[in-house]
Amino acid sequence: MNAKPLLYRLIPADPAGHYFSVELTLQNPNPEGQVLSLPAWIPGSYLIRDFARHIVNIAANVNGRRVDIQKISNHSWRCAPCKGPLTVQYTVYAWDLSVRGAHFDETHAFFNGTSVFLAPEGHTHLECLVDLKAPAHRADWKVYTSLPEADASQYPGAAKLHGFGLYCAPDYDALIDHPVEMGTPKVAQFKAHGAEHELVFTGIAPNLDLDRITADVQKICETQISFFEPETHAAPFLDSSNRYVFMTMVTGDGYGGLEHRASTALMTSRNDLPVAGQTNPPDGYTNFLGLVSHEYFHTWNVKRIKPAAFVPYQLDRENHSRLLWVSEGFTSYYDDLMLLRAGLIDEAKYFGLLAKTIDTVTKAPGRLMQSVADSSFDAWTRFYKQDENATNALVSYYSKGSLIALGLDLFIRHASSGHASLDDVMRLLWGRYGRHFYTGTQSGIDENAMVSLIHEACGVDVADFLARHVDGCEDVPLQTLLANAGILLERTTAPETPSLDVRTRASQGRIELASVINGGAAHQGGLSAGDQLVAIGGLRVADTGDIDRLLRAYKANDTVSVHVFRRDELRTFNVCLNPAPAGWAIKRK
Repeated sequence: MNAKPLLYRLIPADPAGHYFSVELTLQNPNPEGQVLSLPAWIPGSYLIRDFARHIVNIAANVNGRRVDIQKISNHSWRCAPCKGPLTVQYTVYAWDLSVRGAHFDETHAFFNGTSVFLAPEGHTHLECLVDLKAPAHRADWKVYTSLPEADASQYPGAAKLHGFGLYCAPDYDALIDHPVEMGTPKVAQFKAHGAEHELVFTGIAPNLDLDRITADVQKICETQISFFEPETHAAPFLDSSNRYVFMTMVTGDGYGGLEHRASTALMTSRNDLPVAGQTNPPDGYTNFLGLVSHEYFHTWNVKRIKPAAFVPYQLDRENHSRLLWVSEGFTSYYDDLMLLRAGLIDEAKYFGLLAKTIDTVTKAPGRLMQSVADSSFDAWTRFYKQDENATNALVSYYSKGSLIALGLDLFIRHASSGHASLDDVMRLLWGRYGRHFYTGTQSGIDENAMVSLIHEACGVDVADFLARHVDGCEDVPLQTLLANAGILLERTTAPETPSLDVRTRASQGRIELASVINGGAAHQGGLSAGDQLVAIGGLRVADTGDIDRLLRAYKANDTVSVHVFRRDELRTFNVCLNPAPAGWAIKRK
């Protein structure tokens, strides 16, 4: 006899207080005491976030009779021994406007399962039913999620498309991998190689050009599906959902994304979105399309092609892997490349985006201090917890990882006389680890397997390349590798205005040094991160624009007095200015 499914019920109960009321019913609890826990982190964002701190009250009962429940760790509770059905009721505070958590007010409700659904120990393999209830204050809200509707022939009360009611997941891991948006968003649908896709925009976006966005995102999706499945054009998410949903929260200045197996949660600035009637979209629209491309590529790379350390996820602790340079770096390489292949940007625009990434990486001294393999492993404690010295001590497995992917692609193409490329590596990874991840035996990439996998896919030995640039800190020789492909990577003319070699930020009406570059002018002159800039050369610094304006009066190697407040102490430093660093430009020979 099949075990009865877990039943969750979620009600958006208090929009002003931002509270969800949640209920879990478990038919056969552990008779020695049922343990329940909330994930400590959300896959794709490698930081312990302690979501359980948002549970503000919790109680348990059996047929209305109270059952004692005690917290036993940061993320877990234990119920007193009892016979089921056990019902646990709790309230979740939802006021995190991000792609990682849960957010609820009078305009919409959004949540990730990791923020709201308790996991009953020993029962997470069971089918999960979720009864989503409509809020009392809005009768016009609808539901947007890739979580499948329950089978109406089996479950009375099954939801219809976009309706409230019962949804289902085959197990707990699937349940928490389908975020939910409720409200009255702007919505569009399209098909990519026959697969249903949905665009959902929440927030104020006046006169949004949904037609343009839909056409552009459709091109991205079709290009990526064809890339991984050139023969079948089969979408990857049909193993877990009958559609893919892009959920975008529109804000004043937000940016970010988080991938899921059949959807993604995005955040973007309304200023980056096109307005109907515009001939040319805003410059930031390319960044939005790049974000869409990045998260959609994750449907293959990360959600199905995973490091072995993530199979399965351990949701109560850090899951260390040295392969995030593959998971995120390769994805960061292909996100803009897919825009080029989809015809959404031209080669000149693509080269400009690539040059910007090269400039960002080469200006950070941390790239010579930390390898991308170490950066991957230390994501939990260093990359996601950056301080003022991060630029000097850390490297991004995203940005430098993307340059390693570019270098590998060029290296493989040259070594194979154009017969192989990084595309072949991605397709091998897809066939070996991804295509049947949720329907067959689940496995992941061994930590030390990339050299052999690349050799198998391309016949090229990359052991020395990876030793130097992945496990070591050497810069990827992109000028040489690009030259082999007939492309020039050159330094641009440096600005005439000299440099303090700092990064600044405005804070409470003050201009602070956010970071000081090791070995740079400010460092040599004695300035420190956190110093509040008061004056340069005896003239007041009132905003960030004043810095370049004041420095234009000097040239490199001039010494200038810099006044700062360090805490509440006024200090003066004499700083010898450096030449401003040059950027990079890419063009065909």
